[in-house]
Amino acid sequence: MYQQRFLETDRLRTSYYRAGEGHSRRLLLLHGNLSSAAFYLPLFARLSRSWDVCAPDLRCFGDTEDAPLDATRGYRDWSDDIFAFCRALGWERFTLCGWSLGGNVAMQFATDHRDMVERLILIAPGSPYGFGGTYGAEGTPYHPLGLGSGGGVANPTLVNFVTQHSRTVLRELLQHYYFKPPFRLSWRWENLFIQEIGKMKLGETSYPGSFTVCPRWPFVVAGQRGVLNAMSPQYANLSALLELEDKPEILWVRGDSDDIVSDQSMMDFGYLGQIGLVQGWPGELVYPPQPMIAQTRHFFDLYRQRGGSVREAIIPGGHMCALESPEAFFRELDAFTPIAPVE
Repeated sequence: MYQQRFLETDRLRTSYYRAGEGHSRRLLLLHGNLSSAAFYLPLFARLSRSWDVCAPDLRCFGDTEDAPLDATRGYRDWSDDIFAFCRALGWERFTLCGWSLGGNVAMQFATDHRDMVERLILIAPGSPYGFGGTYGAEGTPYHPLGLGSGGGVANPTLVNFVTQHSRTVLRELLQHYYFKPPFRLSWRWENLFIQEIGKMKLGETSYPGSFTVCPRWPFVVAGQRGVLNAMSPQYANLSALLELEDKPEILWVRGDSDDIVSDQSMMDFGYLGQIGLVQGWPGELVYPPQPMIAQTRHFFDLYRQRGGSVREAIIPGGHMCALESPEAFFRELDAFTPIAPVE
C-alpha cells in the first residue's frame, strides 16, 4: 500500500498519494464524487513505471481538511485548491487526468491555468453543462435555473447510509453503480473504497449541500453551498474552455455500460421519473432525461470546430471503467501520451 501524505497550502491541508518520483513525466489524478484519491491506487503500480504520479483528495473528500465549498463558484473552489496544491508541491506543468467530478474540475483547471496543463484526460466526466437541470444536446437549462439539480436531488437514504457507514449498502453502490456487474474488485480494494466513501464530509456546506424548494417538478432548486450545487448548471458551465486560444489535447475515456454518466442516468431525475422511480414525472415534453453523453459529445464537437483535438475512447465497463478494464485504459493512455524518443 502506498503511504498517504499531507501538504499544507495557503488554502487547506491536503491529503494525497504519490509514486514514481524521479520520472520526468508528471501525471496529476483528480477523483470523482463519493470517492477519494485512494480510488486510483489500484492503477499506481503500472502508472508509476513511467510517471511521477500524484492523486490528492479534493475538498470535502477523503482526509483533506474539512472546509466549506462555495457552490456559486462552480468548480473554481476545487480548481483554486489544486493550483495551491501544485504550487506547494513544486509542479509547474503536467498531464492532468480527472474521473467523473474530477474530470469537470480538470476542465475548469485547464481553463484557469492553461500554461500548467500539457494534456487533458477525462474519464467519464459529467456533462460540461452541469449535472442535472438541463435538456437537449446543447445543455439548455430548465427554469428556474438550477431546477432539478444540486443538493435537493441527493438520495437522502444514501446520505443516511454514508452517515451510518453502512458497509452493505456502500458495497452494493460500488458493485451495481460504479462497476458493471458481475465485475468485482478484490475484497481488499472494496473494503478500502467503502472506508474512503465514509470519509466524505456531510452537510449543507459539503455533501450534498443546501437546496431550495419550488412549485415545479421535481420541486427542488440548487442552493449556494456544497458539492452537488457546485455541479448545478446554475453555477457550473465549462464553456470558457471552448474559448481558449491554445487548447490542450483531450482524451475522453468512458465505459460502455456507465449508469451514472449516461443518456439514461440512474442519478437523473428526468430518467428516474421516466422509468417510474420518482413519482409525479410530468412527461418527456416537460422534463426529459438529461442526455449527458450527447451533451458532452456536442461540447467536444464545438471544441474541435474551434481548433481543439478530442479523442473519444469507449472501453468495457461502468463508471469506473479504468479499474474494470485497466489494460484497455493503459493502451489509450500510452497512445495519447507517448514517451518522446531520446535524441
